Amino acid sequence: MQNENEKIIQVLNWIEYADEDLRVAEIVSSLSTNVPYRNIAYHSQQCAEKYLKAYLLYHNVDFPYTHNISTLIELCLPFMDLNKQISKAKELSKFAVAVRYTTDYLTLTKKIR
Repeated sequence: MQNENEKIIQVLNWIEYADEDLRVAEIVSSLSTNVPYRNIAYHSQQCAEKYLKAYLLYHNVDFPYTHNISTLIELCLPFMDLNKQISKAKELSKFAVAVRYTTDYLTLTKKIR
């Protein structure tokens, strides 16, 4: 069992990594040509996943080794109703692995909703 200080350090580490993924997605999305949308999707998924895992860790919830945003949101529900706020984040799960391998090739484009 870790003490409270160790837990906070781990939470902050998850947040730092999530912030880095967010910065990468923002920087890459600001490119004016040859935008690698797969990379934006991947880093956006990673960002959401890591923020959720930080939240779960803060609430002392053991989470599985998963990239599934829906699974992580479900684990957060006892502490906060996240379904409305981040329901669209569930769509990011498919970008955790599929965009990294040519066997699961996805063509992504910029689409503003």
